[in-house]
Parts: sequence; C-alpha cells; structure tokens
Amino acid sequence: MPHALIVVDMQIDFCPGGALAVGGGDQLVAPINAMMGDFDAVILTQDWHPADHASFAGNHMGAEAFDLVQMPYGPQVLWPAHCVIGTAGAGFHPGLDVTRADLILRKGFRPGIDSYSAFFENDHETSTGLAGYLRDRDLHQLSFVGLAHDFCVAWSALDAVRLGFQARVIEEACRAIDLDGSLAAARDAMRQSGVDLV
Repeated sequence: MPHALIVVDMQIDFCPGGALAVGGGDQLVAPINAMMGDFDAVILTQDWHPADHASFAGNHMGAEAFDLVQMPYGPQVLWPAHCVIGTAGAGFHPGLDVTRADLILRKGFRPGIDSYSAFFENDHETSTGLAGYLRDRDLHQLSFVGLAHDFCVAWSALDAVRLGFQARVIEEACRAIDLDGSLAAARDAMRQSGVDLV
C-alpha cells in the first residue's frame, strides 16, 4: 500500500533561536531528510499566520504567551507571534530537503482560527483539503514526523485516524513543547485512537 511521510512544520520559528522554539527541533532535519526516500510521497506542512492572528498573545489586551482563552471554536493556547507570512521565521529550516516534497500545505492563514492539524482548522470542521489530496493519490498509510509532537503532529495523526487513514508517529523524529503535561496527554490520546507510536 502506498505510504506517505507527513513532515509537520519544520520551520525556523519552531527551531532553536526561533520565536516559538521547540528544544532540539533542528536535530530532526537530518533524520527526516534521510527517511524521505523510503516513502511514496512526502508532504510538508507549513504554519502560515497573518500578523493579526487570533492565536497570538500580543493581539489580546493584557494576555501573556501560553495563557488559555476561549475562542468560538473552543479553548485556545495563546502563542508568541510566530511563522508570520513573509517573515524568515515562517520559512522551512534551511537544511530541510524541500525538493523531495510532492505537496507543501500551508495552514493557519485564516486570522480568526488556529490550525494545528494538517487536516482541519481547530474547529475540527474547516478542511485544509489534505484528505482529498491523499485519497486521490491512493495514499492511505501515513507516517508523521516533525514539530511539535504534542500539538500539530498529534492533532494531525488523530484526525488522520478519524478520517479513516492508517497513521503512525515516528517519535524519534518528533520533538514536543510539553506544556503542562501536554506530551503525555497527546500520547495517551493517540494510543487510544489507534495511532501507532513507533
């Protein structure tokens, strides 16, 4: 069965020195590049936010980064401004082999809603179009790697299973933010939903 590698948000702002750095994020570039040749397709996701994005703490009076607020679509962590459209930080890590990508999927560009998953905005309803692309290419087996393990990787893998795909997360090629136990919670949710953690 054809197998796709979904490389989640390997961007400058999520690597050390970036606006929302995930510890050790840059260490994933070489192993991810090395595994690309083992898959029938490679899809890269790219966080892509306007400067006025609702998930940025700086756009909420008196709010601080990592505060939790209620949005019309549910609870939302407020983040430092990151991956702003047109900035260097929104670019892929310079070492990532983007020439291997069949598709680059940008997410989070709607100002009023965040988008962790590669499949849906955070309302779990507004589609990115990825599922249709994968089905049209007969790609039903998916492996996820990248940043961050406990947010965008986990949400993507959970949605993949919900949509009927076979999903696994290659944990050695992920790094987590681990906000208040979010990594353990994400791993439990994935296991219970049928995502393979390898």
